[in-house]
Amino acid sequence: MAGLMELDGPRFGPAAGGDPQQLVILLHGLGADGQDLIGLAPHWAQVLPNAAFASPNAPFPCDMSPMGYQWFSVQDRSRESVLGGVRAAAPMLDAFIDAELERAGLDESKLALVGFSQGTMMSLYVGPRREKQIAGIVGFSGRLIAPDLLADETLSRPPVLLAHGTADEVVPFESMAEAEAGLTAAGISVDTIDCPGVGHGIDQNGLVRGAEFLNQVLGQA
Repeated sequence: MAGLMELDGPRFGPAAGGDPQQLVILLHGLGADGQDLIGLAPHWAQVLPNAAFASPNAPFPCDMSPMGYQWFSVQDRSRESVLGGVRAAAPMLDAFIDAELERAGLDESKLALVGFSQGTMMSLYVGPRREKQIAGIVGFSGRLIAPDLLADETLSRPPVLLAHGTADEVVPFESMAEAEAGLTAAGISVDTIDCPGVGHGIDQNGLVRGAEFLNQVLGQA
């Protein structure tokens, strides 16, 4: 799409070589970059050896740290500001998704989005608003932006897996139940994982369950 900032970042796989049969796009959190989540790829490639993984840097320099990137600013945490930021970043993410699908020679049925924190927020916003349904979304430690708008704006209903630490000091654990309610109200199937004692991060159980979910929704081509 003309005029949009083009996203890019590290890629991995397919571990088995050859053309990809699935595509997993990993979306990092505030103040990080694509390297932050591409490290998940070698672990999940054991389950999905034919998958390509891509982890783009978010479009904007982080305005709360001297390094890293952000999908949107949270200096102003009002609903209007956050929603405006998400809406501004969404077309850039959609364009990246389209380009990666074309690069891989795949359609949406073989695509999963995986997000952490802000990356989860972007995944849950963009995924259901894509006309062609993607295979699924995995969201760690995030929340659903503007849940009241989702039912009216939903164009497709990919299954979702959410995982959240009960000791999350950045995005409250209660955000997962709120996201589940909003997604369910829009007719989207949701599974959730409580991660006892875990802060703002991804634990081993989340990694394992995430791999199981990805294998289930993407399948072995």
